[in-house]
Amino acid sequence: MSKSDYKDEDEKKKKLSAEFYEKELQKLQIELVKMQEWVKYKGLKVVVIFEGRDAAGKGGTIKRIIQSLNPRICRVAALGTPTEREKTQWYFQRYAAHLPAAGEIVLFDRSWYNRAGVERVMGYCTEDEYWEFLRSCPRFEAMLIRSGIIMIKYWFSVSIEEQERRFQARIDDPTKRWKLSPMDLKSREMWVEYSKAKDEMFAYTDTKVSPWFVVPSDDKKRARLNCIHHLLRMVPYEDLTPEKFELPERPSGKGYVRPPFEEQTFVPQVY
Repeated sequence: MSKSDYKDEDEKKKKLSAEFYEKELQKLQIELVKMQEWVKYKGLKVVVIFEGRDAAGKGGTIKRIIQSLNPRICRVAALGTPTEREKTQWYFQRYAAHLPAAGEIVLFDRSWYNRAGVERVMGYCTEDEYWEFLRSCPRFEAMLIRSGIIMIKYWFSVSIEEQERRFQARIDDPTKRWKLSPMDLKSREMWVEYSKAKDEMFAYTDTKVSPWFVVPSDDKKRARLNCIHHLLRMVPYEDLTPEKFELPERPSGKGYVRPPFEEQTFVPQVY
């Protein structure tokens, strides 16, 4: 490795300033709006999968992606525990119901890969169900891609030290404490088991047709920017931003008399 390479590595380790981060995020969010309009115009179908360990930064990245987008075009699918009825369905069935139609983007905050992760480690599925998933998943995804769906899969990679720090921060912050479930705490004890499950999952599902893209996420801000930047490159688009225009003059409303304000019930002005 040359001296310049070492210098580049040192630059990467520097913490991003809040000013730089916000400026870059705003640029990327403007591009996301452009991409959204192109998806709508061309009738594209986009699926983005976010997977990774608990507290790896998936939710924060998703939040920044959807922040400026139209919820009718870009929506988040975050499925809860399957019902008794759903447990009897074909495994992919409840996920397939959330796939996009033309002109839509769906962000899966965790996905069908639950079977290869938490269900595998916690024993919520049988050995037969697990191995059937690993056999079926690449074929399922290939089928979706052949149907015209653009699929991008992200794995957020966080170190054990950073995960511990984030767990503690959630405990200390009452507004974030709800993010910690008994399952999260159990996963903390089973770090190695989750690592083995992830490696095995990649061995079967990191394919040329549907590859995994790993996002180092110990630095949350850098992870968000890098992920969004990559997403924009994965969905080629053109700028359809309308030209600026002037608002027409409002009609005078002559002859209209509004009811007295006293007849309306207002929210108390506490602040």
